[in-house]
Amino acid sequence: MAKRSNGHFSGKTRNFTRHHKPSRLSTRSVIKQFAIGDRVAIVPKGNGYNTPHPRYKGRTGRIDGVRGSAYVVKVNIMNAERTLIVPALHLEKV
Repeated sequence: MAKRSNGHFSGKTRNFTRHHKPSRLSTRSVIKQFAIGDRVAIVPKGNGYNTPHPRYKGRTGRIDGVRGSAYVVKVNIMNAERTLIVPALHLEKV
């Protein structure tokens, strides 16, 4: 009998399913620019590579800085403030 995989998203793929045909990722969505202080929503797109954890899907936060080609996003959950490093592909301006 084969051993079950214990990957990062094992058993969670049903949360990624979409009920319509997904559009192709455009170059424009990859090279988005944001300024520090902008409000953004976290919307995971594309494959599972470099995506933020599904618990942050739909959360809004504020751009706090830049690290390489990704952005540092501060998200408030209840009374805790979380710092996420998210590529521009998975962010949308609010």
